[in-house]
Amino acid sequence: MTDKFEQQYEAFVSFIEVMTPEEAVKRIRLFERSEEVIQRIVDRFERETISIREREEPRSVVFGNRVTWYTGPSPKDKCWPGITDILHKSPWSEKAIEDLNVASTKVVSLLNHPKERSFSTRGLVVGYVQSGKTTNFTAVMAKAADSGYKLFIVLAGIHNGLRRQTQRRLVQQLVEPNRSRWMQLTDPDKDFTPRANAAAYFAKSNKQHVLCVIKKNPRVLRKFSAWLESAAEYLADCPALIIDDEADQATVATNTINPLICEILGRLPKSAYVGYTATPFANLLIDPAAADLYPKDFIVNLPQPEGHFGTEVLFGRDPLPGEDPEDVPDGFDMIRDISDDEISQVRPSSRADADGFVPTITESLRDSVLYFWLSTAARKVRGTGNEHSTMLIHTSVKTSVHNSFHRPLEILRRSTESAFMANDPTLLDELRSLWEKETSRVDAESFNERKIEFDELADRLPAVLRSCKIIMDNSSSKDRLDYERGPVVAIAVGGNTLSRGLTLEGLSVSYFVRAVSAYDTLLQMGRWFGYRNGYADLPRIWMTGELQSWFRHLATVESEMRRDIDVYMTEDKNPLTFAVRLRTHPSLRVTGAAKMTNAVQAASAYGGQRVQTRYFRTDSSWLSKNQEAARALVARANDEGAEHVDRLTEGRYLLRGVTHDAVLDFLRAYNFHENSQECNSELLAEYIEKRVKFAGALTKWNVAIVGKPTDTDEGDTFEFSPNIRIKLVTRTRLKEATNPEVADIKTLMSRRDAAIDLDTRAYEAELTENEIKQERRKQEPGVGLLVLYPIDKNSVPSTKREKTRAPLAAEEHVIGVGLVFPHPNGDDTSIEWNYISADLSNVDIEEVDMADLELEDA
Repeated sequence: MTDKFEQQYEAFVSFIEVMTPEEAVKRIRLFERSEEVIQRIVDRFERETISIREREEPRSVVFGNRVTWYTGPSPKDKCWPGITDILHKSPWSEKAIEDLNVASTKVVSLLNHPKERSFSTRGLVVGYVQSGKTTNFTAVMAKAADSGYKLFIVLAGIHNGLRRQTQRRLVQQLVEPNRSRWMQLTDPDKDFTPRANAAAYFAKSNKQHVLCVIKKNPRVLRKFSAWLESAAEYLADCPALIIDDEADQATVATNTINPLICEILGRLPKSAYVGYTATPFANLLIDPAAADLYPKDFIVNLPQPEGHFGTEVLFGRDPLPGEDPEDVPDGFDMIRDISDDEISQVRPSSRADADGFVPTITESLRDSVLYFWLSTAARKVRGTGNEHSTMLIHTSVKTSVHNSFHRPLEILRRSTESAFMANDPTLLDELRSLWEKETSRVDAESFNERKIEFDELADRLPAVLRSCKIIMDNSSSKDRLDYERGPVVAIAVGGNTLSRGLTLEGLSVSYFVRAVSAYDTLLQMGRWFGYRNGYADLPRIWMTGELQSWFRHLATVESEMRRDIDVYMTEDKNPLTFAVRLRTHPSLRVTGAAKMTNAVQAASAYGGQRVQTRYFRTDSSWLSKNQEAARALVARANDEGAEHVDRLTEGRYLLRGVTHDAVLDFLRAYNFHENSQECNSELLAEYIEKRVKFAGALTKWNVAIVGKPTDTDEGDTFEFSPNIRIKLVTRTRLKEATNPEVADIKTLMSRRDAAIDLDTRAYEAELTENEIKQERRKQEPGVGLLVLYPIDKNSVPSTKREKTRAPLAAEEHVIGVGLVFPHPNGDDTSIEWNYISADLSNVDIEEVDMADLELEDA
């Protein structure tokens, strides 16, 4: 009986390969009369499709009543096995291939069945920059082809380089393993041009799949749309999958390209549009009610692959609400500073200065180039990983500026080669010192790599210097990056052609000072994200301190955005009932202004959160004002009769029952640094006032002061009031990503301090963040906690932390502030976060002019 049922079920699944599930049920009724058996078959099929839809990874948000039908590859498939055969011969691990199988199955299951009469699907797949999105959508295309989709349109960015690279990848992985099954409308060297007799490609007698890889270029899209129109009567039974690579670029809110894409979709009665991007900010701000490309049917959130270098890995991020700051990664020590006074020497100060600009080989640029040659030589010694080695220099969008770098860099290459061959002691000392400094800061063994000594790589350096090419890669250059003709060692100077989708093979060093205005533009320029197999310890990025802070902010935005998608999945939301929140920044737009037309303010609240100051100015006047604010708060608490709890032997002092008015006055008097986004005095005060007014909560506060225990070695104390003197605590600044006037201490408050006003058992126990919140609900419901930290201006790092930390070097003692908000018993009262971009009218920003796309050859 079981064997017979399995045969019947397998027959049912095979029917679904050529017909819809509804038609398959009708077909199986022709040879199975038992309704009970048929229902068992249908129930099992539904369980399998639901299990795919609800898989933990990749997470997805799906329109509530959407039917899923695809249960995975079939033994009869040809296209998907062709891809796996190639991947098995590559460095891909079995786990990575299986992860790709699972993720692509999830996406295909959310498409419509190709045999449905008509459909128009809108979906979005969110990946990471340089994380294998192309391979993912290639796998989706293969499985869709095996399932009956016929026309495949890939919108491959706006530049020829990315279109060419994408076409080659698809030919290699899709077409070549099954040449008889595919017809190509484009090739690596030629974008779409109309073919004669369009109907022949879509006639029922033609069983081949049709592949077209085109740029998002107005002229190309117009030609393609007109060509489809000429075959209109044959498209009714032509299921089409449209993959929009870099779906946030040019697709959203453009006057030419967006309507043309929508027009093409309108010509296809059976179309599934799936956008792929690592920066979905613009896509998530499209008006869902408009006849546009909002991902109304599904959003899939791809997990970060193992070994991928992403924003958070390199730059660290700030803690999200509810996270313990001590558990948040701080990024690898791979970012190096470009001082502000060097910027004008490597980038024109204004557009008017671009023509005739001559860059200087500054100290940081010289270090970055020398390190690139050294790290390339070290990789040659190892003989593992990517055979190519590339450095990226990105300072401007102007091609004239790119070209101006060629001569200075070539002179540096030749002079370095000559001096090295002549055993110039000054150069040898410089190279050895640079290499030893860099390898001491990043431990190779922690990346499972062997440390390469300078004497080992020295023998490989002459060949590296001799073979290194200086390449200007932009829309006007003829000498472009080409990895098809053997190992490449190249310093690539470029702009937009290198900043979207294009993979820079073996990228190990980046020099970046480009001015940008939006999250998506900035992230996409980070070509250093990706995989670094065989040299994971060697990548370095030179950039300004401001850019470092921006990337750290973006890592936080990314993480919060992905967490929102995950939360909405568990809450059974769908793309038409939720909106992903995107944090704003005082100096950056979330995306281009035109793409934010339909954006609105989104609410956030502090309930159950722990926030703390992390950034401080180091000048005397700024710090003195904070000292005065702290003393005024303690004095007012004394005057209002707050209960005193003395734990000075532990370095703790507690004032219970402080009024909310005293806390509000303190928050308005205290200087919060603008980099501490969540510590905004206006937002904090507004939230407290609303909680007091509408919920009767936060009327009382406990104010704690945390210092060193009194029985420690001698040290300075800070006087909050005549009867409260606390020994100063030590907090040092992060060595990297800071400027002398701003100190970033990363973490101020320990998890234990969040329980300082709870009973002794809770305070002394090693409770988790959630356990502390639960105890607070029991012991201090509705009461807020404010913690003051007097920090020694002369704080220095311990010997163990000297590699990553520097002295605080403040002019006055610093007052740090932590706030712990109780979790609300009922609905929380929200405060508004500003989602309107800052005024950038006076900032010289270089942006892509969409009108220039007409100039690129079609």
